[in-house]
Amino acid sequence: MEIRSSPQGSNSDHLANERTFLAWIRTSLGLMAFGFVVVKFALFLKQFAFVLQGSASATQPGHSFVIGISLVGFGVLMGVLAFFKYLTTKRQLDGKRYRNSPLLPVLLTAAVFLIGILLVVYLVQSTR
Repeated sequence: MEIRSSPQGSNSDHLANERTFLAWIRTSLGLMAFGFVVVKFALFLKQFAFVLQGSASATQPGHSFVIGISLVGFGVLMGVLAFFKYLTTKRQLDGKRYRNSPLLPVLLTAAVFLIGILLVVYLVQSTR
């Protein structure tokens, strides 16, 4: 059985596009999972503080809750952007006019850098 490349783009190009899309989906799932863990850990700490202190103010959501929810939201956004990037690349490969766009990697790098800085600031402030 002979496998022929499609007239629009080679099979290996389309498969590489799909692998790249799946890598972005794994990244977005990782961000969402990390955000989920941050939120659940923050809730655990709030409940633990409530048990130890017995005050209702210990159950109010803090910065960890906001950071966790933001990570989950960013993971969802990354998945949606990855899908649009996949479709754009597929159309470009079909038309034999592929152009690389660094938008998604730049966005992810900037967001991870910002989240890292915010986490460092939060951890430094919480240890004082």
